[in-house]
Amino acid sequence: MKAGPILAGDLLHLDRAASVQFCRPITVRFIREITDRQTFDGWAWIEAYELNAGGDAIARRKLFVQPAGLRWLNPAVADCGHTARRPRIPA
Repeated sequence: MKAGPILAGDLLHLDRAASVQFCRPITVRFIREITDRQTFDGWAWIEAYELNAGGDAIARRKLFVQPAGLRWLNPAVADCGHTARRPRIPA
């Protein structure tokens, strides 16, 4: 993924910058990049757990996103009660 390495467990905020499908932004916990699916340049398939407002996983999803539009969240911003291995600040 061109936006930098994403580690399993990282919290991501997905909105229209990641893909037009996110007209309603969501928060996900990253599982892995799906590398066996073909994509367009600048896009990637990822697998992640969608989180509710309480930080609980409500769905396991495969998502088509632009890595350049991903935003990392630290636990205080996500307010989900989990601790991330490292907070990230978008470039």
